[in-house]
Amino acid sequence: MVGFNEAKQQVIRDLQAGNFLHEVRRDISSKNLLLTGRIGASELAAILKRARGQDHRSSPHHRDAGIRVHEILTGGWYVKFYFLSDTTFISVHRQESTRP
Repeated sequence: MVGFNEAKQQVIRDLQAGNFLHEVRRDISSKNLLLTGRIGASELAAILKRARGQDHRSSPHHRDAGIRVHEILTGGWYVKFYFLSDTTFISVHRQESTRP
């Protein structure tokens, strides 16, 4: 299983290299600001560089338990992603509330 440090390093590498995709979902314009261009890949990478282990959690993907979904809440941002051949982003948006 990929832990925080490895996930953080990989997602930052993929952002810097442009190796990422976006999961198709409802509310895409408000829930994935990376896709809509309201935040750039380099800006998101800089935000994620400041993340710490306590900002991270992971869980199985609801459609495929073999895929770990990573969530990072840092600097007022909520970032949710998983790894296939490239990083796939589910959500990138300003944090709405603190998680339970």
